[in-house]
Amino acid sequence: MRSRPIGFLVSTLAGAALAFGGTTASASPAAAPAPDSASAVTARAADGCYTWSGTLREGSSGEAVRQLQIRVAGYPGTGNQIAIDGAFGPATKAAVSRFQAAYGLAADGIAGPATFNKIYQLQDDDCTPVNFTYAELNRCNSDWSGGKVSAATARANALVTMWKLQAMRHAMGDRPMTVNGGFRSVSCNSAVGGAANSRHLYGHAADLGAGSQGFCALAQAARNHGFTEILGPGYPGHNDHTHVAGGSGRFWSAPSCGI
Repeated sequence: MRSRPIGFLVSTLAGAALAFGGTTASASPAAAPAPDSASAVTARAADGCYTWSGTLREGSSGEAVRQLQIRVAGYPGTGNQIAIDGAFGPATKAAVSRFQAAYGLAADGIAGPATFNKIYQLQDDDCTPVNFTYAELNRCNSDWSGGKVSAATARANALVTMWKLQAMRHAMGDRPMTVNGGFRSVSCNSAVGGAANSRHLYGHAADLGAGSQGFCALAQAARNHGFTEILGPGYPGHNDHTHVAGGSGRFWSAPSCGI
């Protein structure tokens, strides 16, 4: 929910006090944060996407936990992925701890103001991480339709994929990453000769260009950030990109990279 301006709240409280026979101080209402202040930036980020209230810890549940799980999906530990199910269990606690450690926060696995403020800094108003966009994850069509799942599900899966990529990018020194494609409809997948059961059809996948990291470094790093499918150099048809995806099962093959 978008916050009311401080001046509005002060004026409202003052009016309420007068109505009940109270008195108010004569001082002027507190000024709102300067446009470029840290508190103003945090407020804009929180208002623009999703705002958490209270602290989340192991045993918590609900939509607030599910939203948190999306943001820490890239910190499940090597070879793992966390469920986006709204239940704050041991795996979510461990992921929160890794996220906190990655950004120099107290790594206690409890999501409170410091953790949420860091997330606010990392997300845009549409809830995508600041370094990735829906447009990058869908070069097929404008409405996410025609895949193996509903358009809403494909888009939601792509959001999780982006947060995994954000974690991977940070671990690799915050250098730009090149995303050449993501979601495909059945027709788009057929046009590029994709596998009939490709995870691109579900919004889980992204194909990465070499960028400054190189294909093998990308494939190796992906193992630590929730990607259950990694295909790269040495695997047929993947010498010119690194493919990463979430979803069920695990299949990693980039023989030229030792994977």
